[in-house]
Amino acid sequence: MDEKDKQIIKILKDDARAGYGDIGSKVGLSEGAVRKRIKTLTDESVIRKFTVKIGVAEGAQAITLLATNPAYPTQEVSKKIQATPNVETIYEVTGEYDIVAVISGMNVTEVNECIEKIRRVEGIMKTNTMIVLRSW
Repeated sequence: MDEKDKQIIKILKDDARAGYGDIGSKVGLSEGAVRKRIKTLTDESVIRKFTVKIGVAEGAQAITLLATNPAYPTQEVSKKIQATPNVETIYEVTGEYDIVAVISGMNVTEVNECIEKIRRVEGIMKTNTMIVLRSW
């Protein structure tokens, strides 16, 4: 991944709907070159998904810290959680908790339903959830 790829990724992080031509004019590449680079980045899983992020004012978001039972492989528990609707991102981390899940929904009720589903995943021992009040 070179500097042009990094610039393309930054643009897409800010606006996943940015057009190939617009991106090309910002980074100094043709539309075709941008299209090819984005396809390569996607094929290599550097870019894993394009998504819509709802603002806190229009929806609800939570960060949930999850402790797992050592008898269950953390990676397997993470995969089960990632498959849960409304789970945006999963991080496997060090410290008291093993997994961080970022959850979003149209309202707090939808987010809470997701958290309840996660609590029932085999291998989850403890959760700590924080509702996001504001993001920048």
